[in-house]
Amino acid sequence: MNKRRWIMASFVIVLLMASVVGESGALASTLSDLKKEQKQNQQKKQNLKTSMENKDNAIKATKNEIQKFLNQISALNKEIEETNANINRVIDKINKTNEEIEALKESIADLEKRIAERDVVLRERVRAMQVKGSDVSYIDVLLGANSFADFIDRFSAVTTLMDADRDIMRKQQEDIEQLEAEKKLVEKKLKELEESKAKLDKLRANLKARKQEKGKVIDQLEAEQERLSEEKNQLEEELHEAIEVDAQLEKKVIAEQKRIAEIARKEAERKRKEQEAAAAAKPGSLPHVSNGFWTKPANGRYSSSFGWRMHPIYHTKRQHRGADLAAPIGTPVVAAGDGVVSYAGQMGGYGNVIMITHSTNGSIFTTVYAHLSKIGVSSGQVVDKGTYIGAVGNTGASTGPHLHFEMHIGNWTASGPSAVNPLRYVSF
Repeated sequence: MNKRRWIMASFVIVLLMASVVGESGALASTLSDLKKEQKQNQQKKQNLKTSMENKDNAIKATKNEIQKFLNQISALNKEIEETNANINRVIDKINKTNEEIEALKESIADLEKRIAERDVVLRERVRAMQVKGSDVSYIDVLLGANSFADFIDRFSAVTTLMDADRDIMRKQQEDIEQLEAEKKLVEKKLKELEESKAKLDKLRANLKARKQEKGKVIDQLEAEQERLSEEKNQLEEELHEAIEVDAQLEKKVIAEQKRIAEIARKEAERKRKEQEAAAAAKPGSLPHVSNGFWTKPANGRYSSSFGWRMHPIYHTKRQHRGADLAAPIGTPVVAAGDGVVSYAGQMGGYGNVIMITHSTNGSIFTTVYAHLSKIGVSSGQVVDKGTYIGAVGNTGASTGPHLHFEMHIGNWTASGPSAVNPLRYVSF
């Protein structure tokens, strides 16, 4: 009986030990899986971090290339500006030379008239002297006196006539010499005029070459910007595919973002009010007016270029149809060229906007000035290049104070290929 009980007890102990060993194995297996999953997750994060660093380096390298292009464009803009100034100087010289030539022609005409009139007088004198034959002379006149008193009268008359004849001949000779000198001067001025025109043609050819070179650089710039945009989009897709954020952590991040955003909004509102007060107290200076037909519309930092990008508000890939100049609210905005205001008012995402229609070299252009804080012109108003039309603002679909500037070939359209890169025409 005791042996049987012992056997039963031993059997129960064996079963209990087996159960304990099995449970310990399961716990060990679960812990191992967790550690393995944790390691895989850490490796995944490390790979993602490495990928992000590589992408960041590639983007930085691309931005450096873009900056090189912008520096080239800036240098070409300076050359174009200098060439325009030289062209203006040569044109002024040509105009001045033409004026000098016209003045000389008038002087020559006057000299020729005086010479012709004296020539008639001299011919009359010769004919008068030959009335009594070809051998008559002043001595014959004196010797023909009837008395001493008659001789004195005749001598006085002859002296007067001889002095008059000498004076006429002297003036005639002086005018003839001056006429020859002025004719030579006209020939010299005409030669200078031809040289100036040749120089002007060369300057215009150089200007055309610089503009073509600038166009090629801008094409390369846009290609690089497009490539950069594609790399950013690819990186965002990889991030969406690779990262799985914990729900609780995501809530905390969102809550923290909202808190920071509210702080940033309040700070931005405070700065905006300070900027508005400063702008109202002391208006900014107008931008420098460039040579040529176009000039930059405002002073500010070139913050966003023409082309495709991720919209900062709608978070979708959209075409940025203009160039942005970041500047404080109230910074003066001027007309980029001579034209007529075709629209001035509020327009959706543009906020307060002005549109100006221009005509140059037989072509029509439309310029757009958006997100303004102030509009200083009205529709139908004629404006000159560099004329104040409004002020930089933050109205409409805008994330900060800046001027959004567009250029369209022909009339403005809400969609379509009319928009062109402002860098092709305006130096920022």
